[in-house]
Amino acid sequence: MIDLTALDVISPGSPGYEACARSSAVVRCHSVPDVVQVVACAAATGRQVMPRGGGHCFVDRYPADGIVADLSGMNQIVGDDNGVAVIGAGANLGAVYATLHESGRTIPAGCGDTVGIAGLTLGGGIGLLGRRYGLTCDRLVGAQVVLADGSVVECDENRESELFWALRGAGGGQFGIVTELRFATVPEPSVCRIEGNWTEGDLIQAWQDFAPDAPDEMTVNLTVQEGRATLFGASALPPAETESLLREITARAGVLYAIDIRLDVPYSMVKPTFSTLDPDQGARRVRSEFFARTMSERTTAGLLQRLEGDRRLAFTAMGGAYNRVAEGDTAFAHRGERFLLEQVAGPGDPWVDEAWSTAHADGSGRVYPNFPDLALENPGLAYHAGNRARLAALKKARDPHRIFDFPQAL
Repeated sequence: MIDLTALDVISPGSPGYEACARSSAVVRCHSVPDVVQVVACAAATGRQVMPRGGGHCFVDRYPADGIVADLSGMNQIVGDDNGVAVIGAGANLGAVYATLHESGRTIPAGCGDTVGIAGLTLGGGIGLLGRRYGLTCDRLVGAQVVLADGSVVECDENRESELFWALRGAGGGQFGIVTELRFATVPEPSVCRIEGNWTEGDLIQAWQDFAPDAPDEMTVNLTVQEGRATLFGASALPPAETESLLREITARAGVLYAIDIRLDVPYSMVKPTFSTLDPDQGARRVRSEFFARTMSERTTAGLLQRLEGDRRLAFTAMGGAYNRVAEGDTAFAHRGERFLLEQVAGPGDPWVDEAWSTAHADGSGRVYPNFPDLALENPGLAYHAGNRARLAALKKARDPHRIFDFPQAL
């Protein structure tokens, strides 16, 4: 019998244990051999194992009586002279941005400093540079993975290419434990930071008609809460062109132009300033869906009827480089969408389901894999669309005993 006691097992009451308390063992992995030993123990005992990269998840995916491989100690970040960054699966975005900034590089990724790079990338990766450079997973050029049989493989376009294809959009804990990721970075731009707030006007309809079709260099998102609508984002366009486009959207919405634009902000330093506008922590419930067309005014009115308290609608612009990749080129299948809508509220608030059902009348039926939703009737189709059968075949081949399993896994 393989014994885990020689590893760094987190005991009850220790930091990091409570988040995975249903699991019988939480092991803090510091190296690839540690991960191999955890997988071997799971295989020998018939238990499931789930990686934890150190970020957060909207639902509990930890296996009951299983093993959690905590990768937060594997957080190295190293760049080379060719613009390739090698990043450990336990690194968080704040550290990634800060380290790459030192060499004038970055990657298109999310906004929250505490978001884990592995989970974000393996489920897609949407952020303020995405309309220009694509998903985070579109910049992935290689990965190291521990498979269910305990083998360690390097995968890229030429090695283990089918696994590499799957990792880009459907790889979060389904096919193996990713221990290291390699990215083709991009030059870090200086951008115009954008923020505007209004208490009136038709921002939702105006935003839908504008943001998905804006130039690739501009990403403007929208949040709507009781009594307030907020536009926020970043633009790498010249300031005059940025202002002209923003005046266009406010004119469409019938509101005064009241947008704060801060010039020449390094991209990595824009993101922390939006933490209060686009929070990623705290107890909350989220449902979401992609939209390939503009919502009707009737649907919009229905969404606003009971938008009160801490309830929030969050609109994220797609289009641009996101949609210039074919659906089958990576496992991320949602390549023809205009925007993503999240319904956000406190745990147990039935409004989330009500608002999701209202919006679903106009939705595409497709759901972002990084926003797991236990209420979906057919999650495989919603998350993976036309790539589902190919992914399921790979899952059966690489993990026949379902060592890597969780609700809604293939």
